[in-house]
Amino acid sequence: MADKTRPTIIDFVEKYTHQYPDHVYLREKVDGVWREITQEQTRETAYRIGAGLMALGMEKGDKIALLSESRSMWILSELGAMYAGATDVPLSVNLGSAADLIFRIHHSDSKWILVSANHLPRIREIMPECPDVKKVIVFDDTAFFVDSLHEGEIRISEVMKMGDEFLAKDRQAFVDRFNSIGPDDYANISYTSGTTADPKGILLTHRNYTANVAQGSSVISVEENSVMLIILPLDHCFAHVAGMYTMMSYGGSIAFVPIGKNALATLKNIPTAIKETRPHVMLSVPALARNFKKNIESGIKAKGPTVEKLFNFAVKNAITYNKEYYNRGGFLYWWRKPLMWIFDKLIFKAVRESFGGRMKFFVGGGALLDIELQRFFCAVGMPMFQGYGLTEATPIICANSSGHAIFGSSGRIVRPMDCKICDDQGNEVPHGTKGEIVIRGENVMAGYWKNPTATADTIIDGWLHTGDMGYICPWDPEFLYVVGRFKSLLISADGEKYSPEGFEDSLPEVSKYVEAAVLHNNQNPYTIALIVPAKDALAEYAKQQGLDPASREGKEAMLLKIQSEIDSYKTGGPHAALYPDRWLPTAVVICDEGFTIANGMLNSTMKMVRRKVEEHYADRMAYAYTAEGKNLLNEKNIESI
Repeated sequence: MADKTRPTIIDFVEKYTHQYPDHVYLREKVDGVWREITQEQTRETAYRIGAGLMALGMEKGDKIALLSESRSMWILSELGAMYAGATDVPLSVNLGSAADLIFRIHHSDSKWILVSANHLPRIREIMPECPDVKKVIVFDDTAFFVDSLHEGEIRISEVMKMGDEFLAKDRQAFVDRFNSIGPDDYANISYTSGTTADPKGILLTHRNYTANVAQGSSVISVEENSVMLIILPLDHCFAHVAGMYTMMSYGGSIAFVPIGKNALATLKNIPTAIKETRPHVMLSVPALARNFKKNIESGIKAKGPTVEKLFNFAVKNAITYNKEYYNRGGFLYWWRKPLMWIFDKLIFKAVRESFGGRMKFFVGGGALLDIELQRFFCAVGMPMFQGYGLTEATPIICANSSGHAIFGSSGRIVRPMDCKICDDQGNEVPHGTKGEIVIRGENVMAGYWKNPTATADTIIDGWLHTGDMGYICPWDPEFLYVVGRFKSLLISADGEKYSPEGFEDSLPEVSKYVEAAVLHNNQNPYTIALIVPAKDALAEYAKQQGLDPASREGKEAMLLKIQSEIDSYKTGGPHAALYPDRWLPTAVVICDEGFTIANGMLNSTMKMVRRKVEEHYADRMAYAYTAEGKNLLNEKNIESI
């Protein structure tokens, strides 16, 4: 008999699709028309797919890889596979090489592959290297390269027909199969994105997921019938828990950005999707947040200098009034509140209309969200709340939310879950003291697939050692502050350790001349900064100085401008005291190539992959530690700018 205190994903889906059968759950634009799928239709389609997979010969516990853009069929097929007792292996569409796909398919022991038509050519390319795969199941019927299937391929429409026949003949066998699934059975093998090391397969159980949905609802919630626009890829468990399952449990729906011919075309569809779906909530990462802010500011600037000045004054007034969110207003600020009301009606309402007019808040994850971004979005009336988690925790550990937020923190710790901060020796430290974040709860992964050593190093006596550095708020222990990764810590020549991530997030936010920054120091004489320059803004700056951006003088002026932006963090500068001067970079490396998913320097959640960046720029970094390279105006920087 099922343990109702520890429900499986199957129990979860059965409960909520029966509770909200007529509620729209999935929204997808097909051939120019938004199509809706209800919760009941979702369950029925999952039945058809699951039964069809059983008819094909799928056994309980089989692994099934899934490679697709975020779309309705991703969710329907994944749920169907789980009903058939399979363990899903979600693959990122941003995996750059065939070797990355082959490794995950081999390592996970996947016998089946679900794939969209857009990515079928990639699967066909690697099939000679994957002899253990029994079937490739293709989502689409009409794409030109799916018209004639290869041996071992089958359309999912055919699988559903087989499911109909299976259910008509032996429905009880299907019911017995999904009833046999237990809370400790594996739901996913979710591979890490490899920001610091080679990918590991994270084993997430059915109960990991249902527990984390319940934990997440202890700190943040949405209203019934709310719409969430999914921008983040579904291969990550953040989109599963905060998107798929949370919206199902609240009787809400998720909409997908229409798929373009390539990743860039899909990104360009985001503004239109926002206007057409009018979402109440979106999941975000810092890279998307910065783009949204730039688009808002560009739209305001296009309306002329008067509107721009008024907007900037209104934002400044709101930021001053909001303070750190939890301490908004106060007696001395009473006069700012009427101004906020006026500016909201005159300016901010129009900004929110460009996001559909119903946006209540964003949930930020994936990396630390710069505090200035949080203040900006709160000022315009669409708060972007920082959260924190990691895949090994399925993933939510804490989150800020409406009425319960402290800018700069990562939010309230979810309940029920234990959280403590430990020093280098594994001893718990007092609130307010920095150390490693360590957690214990039903959301902690089962371990790493085929890697008992890594599992034993990460989960000790039931406690998950996150590898992240933080501290618990001393005056409100419900709140957790995350300050960086232990593995990302820089080490100066005298052995002092410090986290680079605050500066790396802050500089591109406060400076329009810098797109990205990475600090490096591994017991070296000084810290260096790798800078991806914002070339258009720098060229405009050079022209304002009366210089040709392509000339030697123009390039030197642009380099000196970047240096001045870095120097603004030093003593006497407008951003002084944020970071000790001794942590700030002494030498600068101008990157000749930006950080992208295509070159592997960003992962699928737009997070910088430090290892890849340092590998790519190893020679330039070594050069920066020479007398010649330490000079800002060195020839390599001149060439790269």
